[in-house]
Amino acid sequence: MKSLVVYSSQTGNTKKLAQTIFENLQGEKEIHPAASAPDPADYDLVAVGFWLMGGGPDPVAQKYLSKIGSQKLFLFATHGVAKDSPEALNSMNMAKNMAKKANVIGTFSCQGQLSAPTLEMTKKQPNLPDWLKEHTAEGHPDVKDLDELKEVLNKVV
Repeated sequence: MKSLVVYSSQTGNTKKLAQTIFENLQGEKEIHPAASAPDPADYDLVAVGFWLMGGGPDPVAQKYLSKIGSQKLFLFATHGVAKDSPEALNSMNMAKNMAKKANVIGTFSCQGQLSAPTLEMTKKQPNLPDWLKEHTAEGHPDVKDLDELKEVLNKVV
């Protein structure tokens, strides 16, 4: 099986998940940032990772997701919200809808530590977003997150 891991990462959180996926895939494989990733058509499995922006996948990941054909797709994401929050679940559904033809074989998301400037800017907003109240992403993704990702990946691949 020929696999491609593609990620968009602003702070390194999603890249950490991408590297874990890459290290745990068997067979012929490649890993690339989404902005410079090859055409997904030549791969049997494509894993695409993104960070949340405005409640959905970031724009670079959105552009790449629209290129996915009928191959197997594994989606992964990092975000500041709780992993089972409506925002996290909705963003994963948005990603699935952007790759309508794909055979989505699995998903994984976890919190990712926000950069200090992003966190401070968010705290200065006049109406604090609800997710900020549940923000406990310091140090994430951590070893537990990466172990959980490996378990999910091993079940679906």
